[in-house]
Amino acid sequence: MSESIFLPLAVAVVTISDTRDLQTDTSGALLVEALGAAGHRVAQRHLIRDDLTGIRSLLSTLVADPSVQVVLATGGTGITARDVTVEALEPLVSKWIPGFGELFRWLSYAEIGASTIQSRACAALCEKTLVFALPGSRGAVRLAMDRIVLPQLDARTRPCNFAELMPRF
Repeated sequence: MSESIFLPLAVAVVTISDTRDLQTDTSGALLVEALGAAGHRVAQRHLIRDDLTGIRSLLSTLVADPSVQVVLATGGTGITARDVTVEALEPLVSKWIPGFGELFRWLSYAEIGASTIQSRACAALCEKTLVFALPGSRGAVRLAMDRIVLPQLDARTRPCNFAELMPRF
């Protein structure tokens, strides 16, 4: 694949929160803005409450939708009783991508110190769809997008990236 070719991807943005709406969803808005600036297409945007069954149903629908290549979820990755995004995602996972969470927490440590241990940010391949579960904070979303997600969704990133692997999923 040529290093000069950018391949725009279709991405679903999901905000998981009991307290936010579209006007106060600054993390979801940041995802939409960053994806657009990078040249990707926001295929769908959803806001859903912290409910395991509802989140799992939505994620399952998005994974099954052939028009969605990537799902970016924000929220519900902490350790409180209402944080159930990881549990909702678990049965849908074909392959975990442990390096994402490891790298995210390593980079996050420089910004928030040992508090990063409370994050269960993760990524997985679910059938043919990449799913990233990001924390709900705007700072965490920016860090993940700028340093990990956007570079990996860009086919021009070398030595390798998720975008060029997608046809082989």
